Amino acid sequence: MLAQIIKNYLVETKGKDPALFDDPALQVSALGLDSLDMVEMLFEIEDRCGFQLPDPTRYPQMSFRDMLADIEAAIREHNNGEMPELSLEAGK
Repeated sequence: MLAQIIKNYLVETKGKDPALFDDPALQVSALGLDSLDMVEMLFEIEDRCGFQLPDPTRYPQMSFRDMLADIEAAIREHNNGEMPELSLEAGK
């Protein structure tokens, strides 16, 4: 669900081509996001999770898959090892 939320956000809000996400080696830097874009993307997740993700400046150096794994690990850590149900709709 987390991957779909981020992909939807990037496609619908930032105009990214959905086919980009088919590449298993996709790097976050290849998405062409500036620092404001990254912050807005992370706000989208933080809004659904109810807490701030630590050190978002490291994500541009990661692969897209590694970024997803890192965000999921932070969410699980904040929720005692559990992955809460995340809504595809913002604010839910």
